[in-house]
Amino acid sequence: MVAQRLSQYIEDKGISLYAFENTLKVSRGSISKAIKDDKSIGSNVLENILRNFDDINPVWLMTGKGDMYVNSEPSYKPERTFLLRTDGKKEIQRIPLYDTQAAASIVNTFNGKQNIIDYISIPNMPLCDGALPITGDSMYPLLRSGDIVLYKIIQDIQEGIYWGEMYLVYLNDNGDDMTLVKYVQKSDKGEEYIKLVSQNQHHAPKDIKIKKVKAMALIKASIRVNSMS
Repeated sequence: MVAQRLSQYIEDKGISLYAFENTLKVSRGSISKAIKDDKSIGSNVLENILRNFDDINPVWLMTGKGDMYVNSEPSYKPERTFLLRTDGKKEIQRIPLYDTQAAASIVNTFNGKQNIIDYISIPNMPLCDGALPITGDSMYPLLRSGDIVLYKIIQDIQEGIYWGEMYLVYLNDNGDDMTLVKYVQKSDKGEEYIKLVSQNQHHAPKDIKIKKVKAMALIKASIRVNSMS
């Protein structure tokens, strides 16, 4: 039934029935009651749903055939994974891919406030908060400009660093905002500093004050897109 497939969609999106009904601007309980009683949903309500949630596949919703989403995201195989021993793996997850070129600040991206280009699904990966393409050659040849990195946001920068791991580091240095991909190591200058180290030997390590770091994310995996021309 349509109502049960709609219930699957709402659950997969991770939104509440109340929020769903609120988006549609329908009376509270109207959708939840139809789902609970497995009743038919009127055509005007279905049109409202498809207008407000344009990622749902109308053929799947009406018939159960095909995929739940209009453009089902491809399942990628990561080029590399960077796992901690404590990482638990999730069988499947939809990881948002963000448009960093349009982002004024990566902090907005970390907060989910920038445009999502698409979603990436990778089986048996640790939980990730997002993915984005990188630029620059500081981590070459491990990472190349254009590679996509999948990351987990660090909530407590002071206490949450795993030394020697690779991070996205957003910092303000002398008034300049910059986003770097670096290994983060302990600094010989003391606890107020961290050392940023590149894979590319042409980039010298740099010690910076940790208070300059505005956001950090632990890199969990990378994807390389090889285009054929």
